[in-house]
Amino acid sequence: MGMFSESVDVVCTPSGEPAELCWGGRQYRVCAEPVRWYERRQWWAEETRAPLGSGAGLVDHEIWRVQVVTSGIEPSGEPKSTSEHALTLDLVKHLGSGRWRLLRVHDALRSSCTETETRTA
Repeated sequence: MGMFSESVDVVCTPSGEPAELCWGGRQYRVCAEPVRWYERRQWWAEETRAPLGSGAGLVDHEIWRVQVVTSGIEPSGEPKSTSEHALTLDLVKHLGSGRWRLLRVHDALRSSCTETETRTA
């Protein structure tokens, strides 16, 4: 598993779940139900002081674990092969700005994405 922080563009469903993302110049789509949780962050190390009345976003990070496969279309508009394996990623959403960052890339894969790809192909 690799851990880092890199900006990603995320397109969400109307309910707020990640559905697609662009990372490293490639388009990905979410192929399994994402999982969300919150983690405490060290706000005292990142902020000079906590603004009065602030709460959500100051103490917690909203983390999403998603499984993605590359989108079926190349940037040139040509169809892409769907034989690639799914990636499991952890994304964090900054609640104040709405920006997304990629935090972790996991080695472990669930077979549900591959099975879904096979059934929809």
